[in-house]
Amino acid sequence: QLQASGGGLVQPGGSLRLSCVGSGFTLDYYPIGWFRQAPGMGREGIGCISRGGGSTYYTDSVKGRFTISIDNANKTVYLQMNDLKPEDTAVYYCASDVRYSCGRFFFRYQLDHWGQGTQVTVSS
Repeated sequence: QLQASGGGLVQPGGSLRLSCVGSGFTLDYYPIGWFRQAPGMGREGIGCISRGGGSTYYTDSVKGRFTISIDNANKTVYLQMNDLKPEDTAVYYCASDVRYSCGRFFFRYQLDHWGQGTQVTVSS
């Protein structure tokens, strides 16, 4: 199981750090992807981190503002979000599937493991 947490209300230009904790997951074997879904919109993949954390990938919408990192000891993946904009408002999810590798195609697959999302609201 995966569980995302850390969402909340933040002003434009602010920062938040989301956490994704996996129970029963060995992060050396599972890439972790971050997705979001804004109201009335489809789900959007925004970034992923490879097995063990050796590499990351970001989509253009968040590149340069969001950073994904991993704490192997605590089995936690983080999504650091800086310079938040109102259009970043969404429910954020983490997901994984051992069959696929982190990269631009990762978000196209039907991933096996999804966590409950966490709401991020960017508003003044």
